[in-house]
Amino acid sequence: MHDHCIERLIVLEMAGIPGAIVQTESDFAVLVESADVDSATKELARYEEENRDRVPESSVFPKVSNGWVGAIIFAAVLLLVYVLQQHQAFALDWWAAGIAKAGLIRQGEWWRIITALSLHAGVLHLAGNLALGGLFGLLASQRFGYGLAWCGILLAGALGNAINAVLQAATHASVGASTAVFGALGILAAHTWRTEASRRERAVYRWAPMVSGVLLLSFLGMAGERTDVVAHVAGFGSGALLGALFGSVHREWLVRPRLQLALGATVLGVLTLAWIFALASV
Repeated sequence: MHDHCIERLIVLEMAGIPGAIVQTESDFAVLVESADVDSATKELARYEEENRDRVPESSVFPKVSNGWVGAIIFAAVLLLVYVLQQHQAFALDWWAAGIAKAGLIRQGEWWRIITALSLHAGVLHLAGNLALGGLFGLLASQRFGYGLAWCGILLAGALGNAINAVLQAATHASVGASTAVFGALGILAAHTWRTEASRRERAVYRWAPMVSGVLLLSFLGMAGERTDVVAHVAGFGSGALLGALFGSVHREWLVRPRLQLALGATVLGVLTLAWIFALASV
């Protein structure tokens, strides 16, 4: 019922009615000011009426794959790079070679927008990205297949880092998969929005998926002194663009195992190639 309350709270917020979720003895409830009770009741009644015949989400987005293969490989790659980075494997400074330094990227070291996605500043930084990245990547893989999903996530992260490098000072540096993680969130939010836009009549409900995505971005991606907000927003925006484009991909393409395998191999190949360039430049 908590998810049910979150959905209703978003509906009220988009209608300009402030509210909050409270926990009762046995359940959750949406609480509004007494002066807003009548308007909130009418708004929610209208929402219920418009969604009476709503197609369940599971049938709107039938699973293309179970998603676990991509999530496991994602975790394995980040853990492997972290170990190599911490031990300076092959007597090389992986951190200096792969960090996304804005000035160097603008000078042509393109590989840094990719390699930086696999570097992390510590165990907590790594653990956070493993958890969120695994979750969003799993959901995206179930919807688009592991190959297309992780291609999109890597591309969104790389584009986010590239945009960040253009907007920041030359001395600015960033690392971490979070730019790609929020790219995955953008992909999911925009794809859901595009699907909802074709089924909903009222704009307030059509835009609910994107509003939810932005709320999650603001909650998860803008806290902390060392948080690279510009990179997170750029990653989310890049992912949103890709998510909208993914809405044009037909399901018969998504269920092709060879296509998904080729795309998945491309992700690993691009990341490997970027690290070859990075380590060769040290």
